[in-house]
Parts: sequence; C-alpha cells; structure tokens
Amino acid sequence: MRTLFLVFVWMMVSVGTAQERSYEADWQSLKNHRTPEWFRDAKFGIYCHWGPYSVPAYENEWYSHWMYTSPDNPEYKQGKRFYEHHTETYGPLNEFGYKDFIPMFKAEKFDATEWADLFEKAGAKFAGPVSEHADGFAMWDSKLTRWNAKNMGPKRDIMGELAKEIRKRDMKFIATYHRQWLFGWFPTWDESTDAADPQYADLYGPKLKKGDFQYPLSTKEIDEGSDRYYPVGDKKFNEDWLARLKEVIDTYNPDLVWFDNKMDVIDEAYRKEFLSYYYNHGVKNNQEVVATYKFYDFVKGTAVLDVERARMSEMKDFPWLTDDSIDWKAWSDISNPDYKSANRIIDFLVDVVSKNGCLLLNITPKANGEIPQEVQDRLLEIGKWLDQNGEAIYGTRPWEVYGEGPAKVVEGHLSERKNSDNTAEDIRFTKKGETLYAIQLDWPKSGETVIKTLGKENKLLQKKIKSIELLGTSQKLEFVRKLNGLHISLPKTPVGEHAFVFKINF
Repeated sequence: MRTLFLVFVWMMVSVGTAQERSYEADWQSLKNHRTPEWFRDAKFGIYCHWGPYSVPAYENEWYSHWMYTSPDNPEYKQGKRFYEHHTETYGPLNEFGYKDFIPMFKAEKFDATEWADLFEKAGAKFAGPVSEHADGFAMWDSKLTRWNAKNMGPKRDIMGELAKEIRKRDMKFIATYHRQWLFGWFPTWDESTDAADPQYADLYGPKLKKGDFQYPLSTKEIDEGSDRYYPVGDKKFNEDWLARLKEVIDTYNPDLVWFDNKMDVIDEAYRKEFLSYYYNHGVKNNQEVVATYKFYDFVKGTAVLDVERARMSEMKDFPWLTDDSIDWKAWSDISNPDYKSANRIIDFLVDVVSKNGCLLLNITPKANGEIPQEVQDRLLEIGKWLDQNGEAIYGTRPWEVYGEGPAKVVEGHLSERKNSDNTAEDIRFTKKGETLYAIQLDWPKSGETVIKTLGKENKLLQKKIKSIELLGTSQKLEFVRKLNGLHISLPKTPVGEHAFVFKINF
C-alpha cells in the first residue's frame, strides 16, 4: 500500500509540474517562462544574412526593396541609386524582378561542415542562418511555400544542413525570422513591375494600394516614438506568418528563435500564440528555448530583449542580447564592405557581457556560399582570443559594477557608430563563483595597471586578494592594494592581443 501511495503522489506531482510548465497564449502566463542558463552562459553567437539578395551584392540587404523605387514610387529619392543600378545592370523591373535573382542564388560552394567548423573555431556557442528575410524566400524545406531553398536556387535544405552540423559541435541552433517585414516590402500596387503580377503574389506579398503603406520608419522616428505606424497585416498574412514559424519549430527544433522588429504588423493574438506554441514545444521536448524581441513587440518579461547595432550604457538586472554585423555598412555580402576589426568586436563583446548581455554577430557569406576571407580571418582572431580568455566570458555573471574608464556608451537603435573605440583606461568586470575577472581593453604603456574600482577607499571589494594571474600565462603577478586603486605590475611585453584578463583569486 505504501508503494502504491508513493506512486500516486509522484504521479500527482508530475502532473502538477507539467501543468505549471504549460503556457497559455496570454502575456501573464508567458511571463512564467525563464531565460535558460545555457543562454546566459553562452555569451557569443553567430548568424548570417544570406539569400537571393546576396546575388547583386550592392550596398546592403535592402536591395530587394530599394530596387523597386522607380520614378513613380514615393520613395524614389531614397532608392534612386538602387533603381538606376538595377535597371542599368539587369533591365526593367517588369522584365527582371527580384524573383529572377533566385535561380542565380546557387550556393554552389556552400559547405555546412566548413561553416560549422568556422563558427566553432570562432568561439560561438549558438549559431544559425536567417531562416527568412523580408524578401519572402524561405531558407528551409518548406511545405507551405514553393519559394524555398530546397525547391529553388540552391535546391538544398540550408537550415537542415546547418542544424545538423552546428549541433554536432555541441552548439545551440538558432533560427532568425524577418517575415513581418514582407508586408509592404515590395510595391505590389505598382503595375509597371512584376511585384504586382498575381502569379507571384505568394512571393511578393498581399496586394496593397499606392499610398496605403508608409515605409519604413526612420531611426529618429523610432527613437522619438512616432505616431506613424505600420498597418496590421490581414488575416491571411498573420496566419502564414505563424504557420511558417510552427513549421520551422516542428521541423528543426531551434533552441532560439530571434525576431527582427516591426512585429506590430502582426496581430497581438498571433504573437502570443507563437510564444505559447514555442515554449510548450520546448517543454514537450525537454528543451530549454529562448525567444527574442525588439522594442515592444513582446511584453517585457515574456522573452529576451534584443537591441540592434547597439548596447546598454549600464548593467541590467535581466539578460539581454545585441545583434550587430561584422560589416559597418551592411548585413549581407556587398562589393565594397567595411569590416570591423577583431579588436573592436572583442571589446564590444566584453562590454556587453559585463552588463549582463550576449552578442549575436552577423556575418556576410557570398551568394555562392563562400565566407569572405576577411570575415574568416576576423572570426578566427576572435576565437584565438576566446581560447585564451574565454573563462572570463563563458558562464560568467555581472559583478557589483560593470567597469570603469572614460568610455561612455550611447544607447539607442542603430547607435553603435556613435561609440568610440576603447582604450587601456577602460576596464570591465565579470565573475564566476568566487573568482573576479578584470578585463583591460588595451595594454597600458606605464608598465602597471591601476584598477581604481578595487582601491581600499572604494570599499566595493571586502575580501582579501590571494593572488592575481594574467590569463595566457601561469605567472602570478605582483600587486598592492592602495587607497586609490589596485596596482598590478605587468610583464614587459603583452601576453596575447586585444583585451587582457586579470584573474583575481580570493
């Protein structure tokens, strides 16, 4: 009888736990979801903007939108150079539209194994492709649309191949989703282009009337909370948005689903339905999942906030994400890129991690599937740094303060250009258990490092320091803690490159 009773109790507890871990399509219920520890530990991920828009390799990934800004289009002044380039290079828009880039997107040199190897060597802990950009082309083997990478272009299941290889290397697989941007992306009202042809409506999106859609909001308007708004997509558009997401979830079981902004195009009920479906799918599979959002697209506390080409000026008490591109100018491959240095990206990563954030770095493969050598070089340089210093990044948590130094971060959407490079005066802190890491963002010229925050007069540090190591060497450093700071004597030559990590043991 006792055994039967215990079994009954266990069954009731199990049922109760399952019920507690189910999620309704209700914001209050969705707030019960907790950000998994794997995400908080991972810190660094890689994704890529790669699709038919990579073929023209002109200016940026918005080519598919701006190419249609003909003289009759109200956006003509903004897109004139794209339109002129396109018509001069490929012909009139009624003869060569965006759909005609798809057969040219062959990805003949794409190798998922090589990509995943590179991501692993770069130190990424989560990775994946853009599953669908604003252009309506699905990068997976979809049963919901003929416009997909298995059926056209590469004629390969890009997401499936990458998911398999990424997971082989014990990384988490992510899917990023931009489909909400399709509503109004192409001028489906313009009869002088193929975008208005009903036989391509399943690619270009619903038919809109000229002037119905003002697009896009400027960065200034977003920051200032403009009254101008995106109209909500029709029921069919909403249903398709959700159905494709469910197909991605059911087929590839992504550990993280990342969203671009502009989800106010999608009715709130569908956004809630997505989160409940995804979170419950994770519970069913015993998989800890993450969803991200920008601005106010999900209710605070229901998913992880993401900021684009930006970071926080102060440490936050919640985990967050930033996504940024390796190219200052674009998110996809272009003919004249302006790649960031590995040093800039490493400093950015350190600053973000010290403030309770994670970095999702975008890279820019060529249309043929090659990753540009300059991009590979930077990723390998980042990986080399993380090999030496990763214990101060992975699995860490913020300390009492994020850091010290003169660098001031400008917050706001697309604000990263406003932030200067860091110097040796900038130091960031992370912690792991009882260990404190002080990360100096350049090598000082004085022969010693002075960490003002750890001085006796600051009183933030109450423990006695037993020893200090410089990661990359087993040498114990000489130090003295004075009122004005912790003074650390340095080796005569730098150990490694970029940022330098002091491991402070108590």
